[in-house]
Amino acid sequence: MEISRMKTLAGSRYLNFSLDRESYCMEILKVKELMGMTDITPLPQTPSFIRGVINLRGQIIPIIDLRLKFGMEFLDYHKRTSIIVVEMEIEGEHMLMGLVVDSIHEVIAIPEEKIKVLPYINTRVKAEYVRGVADTPDGMKIVLDVHKILSDEEFVQLKTMAPAPAGNE
Repeated sequence: MEISRMKTLAGSRYLNFSLDRESYCMEILKVKELMGMTDITPLPQTPSFIRGVINLRGQIIPIIDLRLKFGMEFLDYHKRTSIIVVEMEIEGEHMLMGLVVDSIHEVIAIPEEKIKVLPYINTRVKAEYVRGVADTPDGMKIVLDVHKILSDEEFVQLKTMAPAPAGNE
């Protein structure tokens, strides 16, 4: 009970990052690894937002460019461009996926009551990807729902490209 009380006081922890000068965040518990930009092997006949795959310590993981997924203009990768490796779960299936972002900032605590669900959101990101908006001391943060970034069809397409890790079958 003490742990849940401390979590309520401190808030859940979120990774703060930027896309096109807008501030976003996602639950830190979904994040498995942070990495700088690396060479991505392109895949034929995939949507443009699927940049390809990388080999992460022997595991092939698909890479999604969030700018393209959210309908923003492509931006050449630079020294601050980063990949956030997240674990996705849809219908009981787990898969690692890399998300390309413009830059990663810090981990922040946001109390649950500070995240407001709005019927409309004035950003370029579709509301279906957004869990809510949080007013923090550093300004407004768009809180993404990692599980809703991909549709079921896109998840199935990625699942066929990236083999499951050994032992999870």
